[in-house]
Amino acid sequence: MRAHGSTNSEVFVSVHACYRIGALYSIIFAGFSTDAVRQRLEDARPKVVVVADATSRRGREVPLKRTLDQALAGIDSVETVVVVPRAGAETELREGRDRLYGDLVSRAGAWCPPEPMEANEPGFIIYTSGTESRPKGLVHAGLGFLVGTYADVKWSMNPQDDDVYWCTADVGWLTFPIWSLVGGLAHGTTMVVYEGALNHPDPGRFYEILERYRVNKVFTAPTALRMLRGAGERWLEGRDLSALKLVSLVGEPIDPETWHWVREVVGRGEAFVNNTYGQTETATGWTSAIVGLTGAKPGSCGIPLPGYVSEVVDEGGRPVPPGTPGYLTITEPFPCLARTVWGDHQRYLSTYFERFPGRYFSADACVVDRDGHYWVTGRVDDVINVAGHRLGTMEMESALLNHPDVAEAAVIGVPDATKGTVPVAFALLRAGAEPRPGLREELEQRIVERVGSIARPAAVHIVSALPKTRSGKIMRRLLRELVTEGRVRGDTTALEDPESVSVLEKELPR
Repeated sequence: MRAHGSTNSEVFVSVHACYRIGALYSIIFAGFSTDAVRQRLEDARPKVVVVADATSRRGREVPLKRTLDQALAGIDSVETVVVVPRAGAETELREGRDRLYGDLVSRAGAWCPPEPMEANEPGFIIYTSGTESRPKGLVHAGLGFLVGTYADVKWSMNPQDDDVYWCTADVGWLTFPIWSLVGGLAHGTTMVVYEGALNHPDPGRFYEILERYRVNKVFTAPTALRMLRGAGERWLEGRDLSALKLVSLVGEPIDPETWHWVREVVGRGEAFVNNTYGQTETATGWTSAIVGLTGAKPGSCGIPLPGYVSEVVDEGGRPVPPGTPGYLTITEPFPCLARTVWGDHQRYLSTYFERFPGRYFSADACVVDRDGHYWVTGRVDDVINVAGHRLGTMEMESALLNHPDVAEAAVIGVPDATKGTVPVAFALLRAGAEPRPGLREELEQRIVERVGSIARPAAVHIVSALPKTRSGKIMRRLLRELVTEGRVRGDTTALEDPESVSVLEKELPR
């Protein structure tokens, strides 16, 4: 069974119905192209697909049913398509296959006995993009996921009876099932569920929702907050956000400047900002503050939560002392770790357990400070070796973000005949800021002052778009491909806006 772009309420119903009867499910992002949908259908081979007739994205109609019909060409596993008439779009119903959601619900019985399940049986498939041409389907155990997400929400959000809680993630990103669809509901929290972009029709939309529903706890992504910061503070004017007490985050490292801005400007110096760290594979933000018990440091990802045993190791798998960069690994099993890659268990073993036998390899670089706080600096590929010096790109990006004209930034490493690797920087300017003579030199100097002359970028590109996933992560590997090869070769199905790559192809020098 597969839910494709349905409205959020039908997604809640469909997913929990699957848990009830023991059916394996997967959710596809509503913005995917026909080819991206087909790839996932070919891999998962579902029998049932639930789809809305259409949805709206930034004011444009997205014809979901039509996209699905095109993607289903030649795929014979699907026996039933359940159509949710959401937008009143013209929809063709194929006789014998397509059923209306309302008709099925109206004839359903009042009681459905739960299917007994062994705790490790597969619960759902979540597809994640990689450097290869096809995404991989990670399989999570339904009950293991429930146990892990219940604990994660408890520690990272400290849910209370009178909370109004909003997880801003798209339903197709695993953050939403963790902190809302499964983990949030397990606590019986009152939740705001929003379908749409956080900055449409304007950047004030985010603050409008916080104010309207008196949201006191929000879970979002660092990139979303950098976007809001870049849009300017005028969108906050006249908004009553006095209810807001907690902002928790996951997705990628947050720079200290944005951390302080969220606390002091959005949170009026009172909101607790909790940056967490996790992966699709771990299914939780397993490093975090324990809200109400432990503190937070600007830019840190907190400490390992109870039940998680981890070490930062060197190339040989030996633990490194505090303050030393290394590879982040997990040394003991935990309930919500992905169990396999759908249809390719060897890929699962080689990807996550071959590099350091007996350990889960996150492929992320990390430093643990003397207080036990974890500072995840990005993917291992984002730690670059410049003339024998190992440099984290996060520190360089933070230097760029500290410039008053910069809203978002990305730094990648590219091959160099002399130094081995050199950094290349990308900067997206804030609202109202314009490219001007000398700006590139200013940004270059910021990096030199913050990190050192060894980190001087080979180029600084001021761009009008950055390729991002639907969860807001900047896809740095695509930037690397554009610079080194002039075009993108890897999987792009996770892009929220595929046109961003075309824009960059035109803006980057050949």
